[in-house]
Amino acid sequence: MLLFVLRDPILNTSRYLSSAKQRLIYGFFETYLKISEEEEEKLMKEIRDLPEAEKILEIPISYEERGKELGRKEGRVEGVKQVAMEMIKEGASLEFIFKVTKLTMEELEKLKKHI
Repeated sequence: MLLFVLRDPILNTSRYLSSAKQRLIYGFFETYLKISEEEEEKLMKEIRDLPEAEKILEIPISYEERGKELGRKEGRVEGVKQVAMEMIKEGASLEFIFKVTKLTMEELEKLKKHI
């Protein structure tokens, strides 16, 4: 079924589908189409043999890159919050922590309550 969808020229280029619809389609496949590593390798081999393989293989990479960037951003925010919590524990003023971390005073108050 996935190969049928991937061979469909409507799904092979972004000019026919908005990025939101593409995300919906790929999200559906990632959620409901669970395949083993062996099946995935076989599928990737079949995709590489298609004339439009380059376009097809670009799509997951762009989504993967966006996911990685989102993960990095969330990780940075969590890291800053951890530093802020340690600063609060050490007795630094919220104003100083605000200045250094750029977290909002509201966020700092919430962190302070959790310590």
